[in-house]
Amino acid sequence: MDWFNISRRGFVKMLGTAAVGPFLPLSSMALGQRNGNRKIHAHLWMYASQFPPDWDSTPILDRIFSDFKYAGLDGIEIMDANLRNEGIVPKLRRLIGEYGIPVIGASFYGDMWNSSMHGHIRKDAQKIIRNLSLVGASHLGITVGDAGRKKTEPELDDQAMILREVIKICHDNGIDPNLHNHTFEMQYDQVDFLGTLERVPEINLGPDVNWLIRSGIDPVKFIHDYGSKITFIHLRDQDEKGLWTDSLGTGSTDFHGISRALKKVGYNGDFTIELSYERQPTHDLKEDLKKSREYVKNVFL
Repeated sequence: MDWFNISRRGFVKMLGTAAVGPFLPLSSMALGQRNGNRKIHAHLWMYASQFPPDWDSTPILDRIFSDFKYAGLDGIEIMDANLRNEGIVPKLRRLIGEYGIPVIGASFYGDMWNSSMHGHIRKDAQKIIRNLSLVGASHLGITVGDAGRKKTEPELDDQAMILREVIKICHDNGIDPNLHNHTFEMQYDQVDFLGTLERVPEINLGPDVNWLIRSGIDPVKFIHDYGSKITFIHLRDQDEKGLWTDSLGTGSTDFHGISRALKKVGYNGDFTIELSYERQPTHDLKEDLKKSREYVKNVFL
């Protein structure tokens, strides 16, 4: 399967239609990691991309946790698709206990600009965020949905209304929400991104550095402009031709400049690797994760 050719943008557009270990409390699993001991995690997108159109990697979660442990990663960020499965909480608790890799959060997609979807989004968020809390995670990266065009002002109003509801559900379950960007939020002079911030100024940010670059936005400037609101960050590399590289540090992204900018604004959060492929990978994925982790450790910590 040519799953390495599936872009995260395709995921963003499509996903909106889409033995038990001990319980580990939020304070001991995720939040405690931030007490002077910053961590390096990874998102499981590169595995989920093998399962279109719903991107549900649950059938291979054992392999994913094993690969993450091999790579020396501190935690795993999963997807909302995983959390929709019945029995996912005991399964994740077992894997957390077996491999010692905590679930630190998840990504969540909803076409929030579409008021007819609000009932579904509300119900979906309640289930996903509750399950996320039950496995001791601490964060939710929220994508507000791609309309495939410039959103209208009333649509941005509707988007803000349901986003506030999702934020409240997060807070009620001890989860820290952040606004995660792809490229569509930054189109049309950033009308989606800026419109959301204007209407929901309390939302924290969880930028994806590579999507910023692909949107024509300098990530260093973005960090300087919004540093006080950034609580989470995704890292991915690309080469001089603009194609994603197999691992971090092998492309043209100015990660040293990004690291300096994060330090200057006082970013004290963790780092999350999110690999993706646009051509046949040349190494085993767990090796790319291991190499990326070492690079992040050397450059950012």
